[in-house]
Amino acid sequence: MTRMHKIAASLLAFILIVSLAACGGKDPVTSAAAPSAPESSSPAPETTAPAPSTEAPAPSTEAPAPSTGSSEPTPAPPRAPELVSTAVMHELEFGGVYLDMTIDDFNALGFEYGDSVTVTFSNGYELQDLPYYNGYYTVTGNPLLVAYPGYPYIKVCINNGDDLWKIAGLDENMTAAVRLREAGRYADIQDARDIHYRDDRDEFPSDEVFANFRAVRVSGLAENVLYRSASPCDNQHNRAPYVDALCKDAGIGYILNLADNADKITGYIAKDGFSSPYFLSLYEDGKVDPIGLNMNYGSADFRAKLTAGLRKMAEEDGPYLVHCTEGKDRTGFVCLLLEALCGASYEEIVDDYMITYDNYYQITKEEKRLLGAALPGFMSYYGLDTQKVGAGAARYTVIVENVLDPMVQSLAQGDPDFRTADLSRYAMRFLRDGGMSEAEILTLTEKLKSAPANAAAAP
Repeated sequence: MTRMHKIAASLLAFILIVSLAACGGKDPVTSAAAPSAPESSSPAPETTAPAPSTEAPAPSTEAPAPSTGSSEPTPAPPRAPELVSTAVMHELEFGGVYLDMTIDDFNALGFEYGDSVTVTFSNGYELQDLPYYNGYYTVTGNPLLVAYPGYPYIKVCINNGDDLWKIAGLDENMTAAVRLREAGRYADIQDARDIHYRDDRDEFPSDEVFANFRAVRVSGLAENVLYRSASPCDNQHNRAPYVDALCKDAGIGYILNLADNADKITGYIAKDGFSSPYFLSLYEDGKVDPIGLNMNYGSADFRAKLTAGLRKMAEEDGPYLVHCTEGKDRTGFVCLLLEALCGASYEEIVDDYMITYDNYYQITKEEKRLLGAALPGFMSYYGLDTQKVGAGAARYTVIVENVLDPMVQSLAQGDPDFRTADLSRYAMRFLRDGGMSEAEILTLTEKLKSAPANAAAAP
């Protein structure tokens, strides 16, 4: 070996010793492989190849985790229903706007009861944050979109208020659009006030309860002179034949029909299955006055129609029957007016009115159906004091304060003390303002305070 070769060999041995010392005596292949996993640009693929192969099982063992985690399903996308455009129609009986879409078709778009919606008419008139309910659950005077059972279409209106068709300046050539504003914003109210009755007689304890038929019993009113009920001629709720039979038993001599006009009654009589012979005999004898009231009891038109009807009633002998379709709200206002005229107290008026809610919905001061999780939102929306109103009386109290009290207060012309006021004075003023003379009011009062000759015996 030449001297040069010996020097090269010595230098190579020195480099090997230094390399071993720097690596702590580890195998250079394994140590080189360790950093190769994150360094994808490693210049030694053969050496780094084992690293990914040894780590490859890690992701494969974790891959099933998402599939086994089925307890956390992917949330459904938020609802975004929209009714782009539909024709509008004037709903004349109560005053409002029908949208040309059935309740089922509208709900099929994805809208749900309790939603908040925006309704925009093609003339630019818009109602925002409108609750969508299947009943009239807003405070009197507030607007809503309603899908009331039995309605042919969904309806936009003001609850017991003025005609929205006129307020919005609509005509038959215009259209409306509905879009979701907030899903479920009013769901608690919908859940708590979702009250509907059945039309099956077997679901009720008696004919009287099923027909919502009863004699009004308050101070000053003669026994069995004034009755109230559901309709004896409109059989859409299967009650007319029962009301008719009860009218015959009570000897009803005159009927003030608040719901219909002559054309509607002719239509009822012409239907197959019409079975109200006693009503028909009274109608043919001129003892039924159909005055076709809406529910805007604060309007001059309502007052004028009602006083004209009561003027005619005072000319006839009782017993009298006052009815609308269900015998609830229009009948409720007329009966509270006549009760007040005879001297009834506010408490007596409440008790009589709320019998209807017991008959139809079993809502009493201590009802069995409690509201559960919906109670806090319900109480808050209607401003109920949880310290004063128990859960069992929540719905009863809301109906009194938000349905009946506005009627009484309207009669009392806004008197804040209407619960303790002399309501007979306001009843007489209502009738005078509607066009009745003092003599006519006196005649009506005397008829209501005197037992008619053919009144049925008290049970």
